Formats: sequence, structure tokens, C-alpha cells
Amino acid sequence: MSKQVATIVLALLLAAGVGGAVGAGVALSTDDQPAAQTASAPAGESVSQSESFAAAIYKRAKDAVVEIQTATEQGSATGSGFVIDKQGHIVTNEHVVEGATKVTVQFADQSEVQATIVGTDPSTDIAVLKVDRPASRLTPLSFAAAGSLEVGDPVVAIGSPFGLEGTLTTGVVSGLGREIEAPNGFTIENAVQTDAALNHGNSGGPLLDMQGRVVGVAAQIRSDSGGNVGIGYAVPGDTAQRVAHQLISDGSVEHAYLGVSLPNSGAATIEEVVNNGPADSAGLQAGDEVTAVDGKTIESGDALREAIDAKKPGDKITLTIKRNGNERTVQVTLGQRPATAQ
Repeated sequence: MSKQVATIVLALLLAAGVGGAVGAGVALSTDDQPAAQTASAPAGESVSQSESFAAAIYKRAKDAVVEIQTATEQGSATGSGFVIDKQGHIVTNEHVVEGATKVTVQFADQSEVQATIVGTDPSTDIAVLKVDRPASRLTPLSFAAAGSLEVGDPVVAIGSPFGLEGTLTTGVVSGLGREIEAPNGFTIENAVQTDAALNHGNSGGPLLDMQGRVVGVAAQIRSDSGGNVGIGYAVPGDTAQRVAHQLISDGSVEHAYLGVSLPNSGAATIEEVVNNGPADSAGLQAGDEVTAVDGKTIESGDALREAIDAKKPGDKITLTIKRNGNERTVQVTLGQRPATAQ
């Protein structure tokens, strides 16, 4: 369901049927998938010719993008997704398939296949499906390398807004390093902001660069009306790729957990310590400023969250903190992130 933030709505982009919820999605890509089936801009062409690039990318990528129809006890809903390998794995948003009792995937040729849910990760809003379809009829997309995007880069989104399958919208990267809220209340770091039009039903579809690589998974829009106003967010491609690989390998994803609340900007000063959490057990207190993790300088709450995300539950880390003007070190054994933010 959409969440109110001040007077602005952060809306998920799921197109809902009777009794359904409303949600969102955007897609990313990686370099380790087959690149032969993605479109690249001709050498020497300028960004001003992005419209023709968009047409070429659409022709190459459209067969990889699918419409996802789900049935739940509350009703039905429609989202988007995209093929990532020849084994039939499809990436979408977790909120697209949450609570689904039946998942149907419709390809660009209008053929429909029943899908199974391989795994979901509410902390990153990523899910992986699998379909039984001949490899010769699967066109995987590849992910872009992390750090390949810059603000102003042209991007295209493909999905099924309002059930209009195979819809293409174009825009640019409007911002990088954004934070959005995951379905379970935790923060998704480094989201991609775009002005490419995203609407209900785009959830889980790919956001593609001019080489046809996935740079994000469409997930949310910011709007006071619930409709597109040119501010959309995608789960970053490198996050989507990493989580998808873990889901395919293990069926689930474990996230390390420190058990503190941190500011969205500024120094990594602990605002609140969760009772009986790892930080609490280690003696950390509200007001402590974390300045380093394992000797590496930390300058912001975002940097601390990223450092924790890079660890595994059970890892021991050494935090350098400032308390009442004095510096000290504290060893913390990280826990397993709970199902929902506390």
C-alpha cells in the first residue's frame, strides 16, 4: 500500500484488481548475463539521438520484459518483470508477488506460462520467479556494472502500466544515491531516481541504459496524487543482481543487523538503540557517533548502513565511536535482520 511521507505519497506501482494493493517497480542489469541480445548505441552517436536508440533498445529488449499477473486471497494484481537467464529466471518486485497463490507470466508474444516463486526479499523489494519455457524462447537482459550511471544519462523503462503490456517510456537519471522504504520498513540504499514515466503496473520492470543494460528495477513513485509526476525510483541494478543471485542459489537472503536508528543525512550519530539488539548488547547508546568500522572511516549514516549491509549475520565488527567527546572502540556481533523494521 502507498505510504504517506509528509504531504507526499511514496506509492508502490502495482496495478491492483478488486481487493488488491497498490505498488511499484523499476529494473537494473548486470554484465555477467549474455550481452549479445542487448542493444548498444552505434559508436560515435550522440545522446541527442536517444529517441532512435530507444527504439532500437525496445526492439531488442521487449521480448525479455513480461507482464506478471497474480492472484491472492484478496483479489488480483498486475506488475512487470524481466528475464535474466536462459534457465527461465525472472526478476520482479517482492511487492508484486507478496501473498500470491498463483502467478502467471505473459510474454511479448502473448503466450502465458505459470510461474513458481523461487524466493523473495522484502528488505530490497526483489523477487525471483521461474518459468518452464524453452531456452530458445527466452531473451535475457544483462545488468550494468555498478557505478556506470551518472545524473543526466538517458534511460528507458519498459513494463505494463495499467495493464498496457510492452509500454516504453523514456527519460533521464534524475538523481543517484536516493533512499526509499522497503516493503518491510527498512531502507533501500542507492535507489535510482528517474523522470521516465512510471505508473501502476510498472512495478518490477527494467530501467535500461542506452546500451540496453538493466540499471534499476522500477519500484515507487513520489506523488501527492498517486499518479506519475516525473519522480520515480528504481531499486539499483547491482542490488537487484546480487539479491537475485542469492535467491536463486539459496532461496532467501540474510541481512546483517546492527539494531540502531540512524539519520538520513549527516554524521552516523545513533538516534535510537533497539532493545536487546546487537548494538544494545555491545553497550552502544543513543548519541554515540560512529566514526569507523573495522578501522575504515565512516562519515555518514548512509555509509554505516552500507558497511553493515556488506557484512553477514554473525560477523564481528569493531566500531570506533565518539561519546561525550571521548573516542573508544566497541566490538559488536551482528545479528540477523528481523522480518520488519522495529
